[in-house]
Amino acid sequence: METTHNPSKGVVVITGASAGLGRSCARKFAEAGYDVGLLARGIDGLEGAKKEVLQLGRKAVYVQVDVADAQAVEDAATKIENELGEIDVWVNNAMNSVFSPIKEMQPEEYKRVTEVTYLGQVYGTLSALKRMLPRNKGAIILVGSALAYRGIPLQSAYCGAKHAIQGFFDSLRSELMHDNSKVRTCMVQLPAMNTTQFGFVKTRLPNKPKPMGKIYQPEVAADAILFAAEHDRREIYVGYPTVQAIVGDKIAPELGDYVLAKTAFEGQQTNVPEDLNRKHNLWEPVPGDHGAHGGFDAEATYSSPQLWASKNKFKILTGALSLGGVVLGALAAQKWLNNNED
Repeated sequence: METTHNPSKGVVVITGASAGLGRSCARKFAEAGYDVGLLARGIDGLEGAKKEVLQLGRKAVYVQVDVADAQAVEDAATKIENELGEIDVWVNNAMNSVFSPIKEMQPEEYKRVTEVTYLGQVYGTLSALKRMLPRNKGAIILVGSALAYRGIPLQSAYCGAKHAIQGFFDSLRSELMHDNSKVRTCMVQLPAMNTTQFGFVKTRLPNKPKPMGKIYQPEVAADAILFAAEHDRREIYVGYPTVQAIVGDKIAPELGDYVLAKTAFEGQQTNVPEDLNRKHNLWEPVPGDHGAHGGFDAEATYSSPQLWASKNKFKILTGALSLGGVVLGALAAQKWLNNNED
């Protein structure tokens, strides 16, 4: 049933919405009261995502699209506005990757990962700006990663694309500020997550790939992305490991090189041999509705104290100032009493 029970909070477009983080974002925004435009290549996952949004009482429209095709993204935006109304939030989430040593990578693989992971965000932003700038409102979320600052072995194409997004984001922010635009933008930097990509991406590793380090469920990142859409933040880091990687790279990049050289090859692989002939999603989607989670539920966490602190930093600061005022007042009162004792 496609009718809603309450007025819509707005319309959000999510790329890469059929699985993984995008799927979790679709649920999160629907729960928050948004109608959802779903963009992805996999039809099975798109239909599953639409069903979930409808079950949450919101409207949903999906468009089967490859975000590497700029005209297809623009056509999808037009379709969503025609059916759902003005787009209020655009979440650039679609990505692709290849797990492989650089010496074994092929030029066409770099091209493909860059077109999806980087240019897909550029094309989505252009379509969003085309609609938001004349209205002087809206929010564009770019989904980044700790790897937008700190490249790691075996994911050079993905790391390069995420670094490119970071540079594009800086330019976009500056131009919007110059124009005094009320269109907001935020880049959300993610940690390792338990998403479906590790079963989908093309790999040359001997064992099955895995997220490196502490693993977070995609719901944690989806919460951060919803927060970014509704608050004026330049950048949001998700999880302490993201803070550690970004800040650490600014302070001691050579130490990062050394540590990753020693740990990142084994750290990105399980102990289970990989079938190098399995289907991957570099060129075409893997059939089926795969949901939001990957195969690491037993290791993944649903919480991030660091993200909570980031979201509530103004409340924390206000509380600290209030507490400081109380303490100073008590000390002043005690001093007055001491000075006025007989």
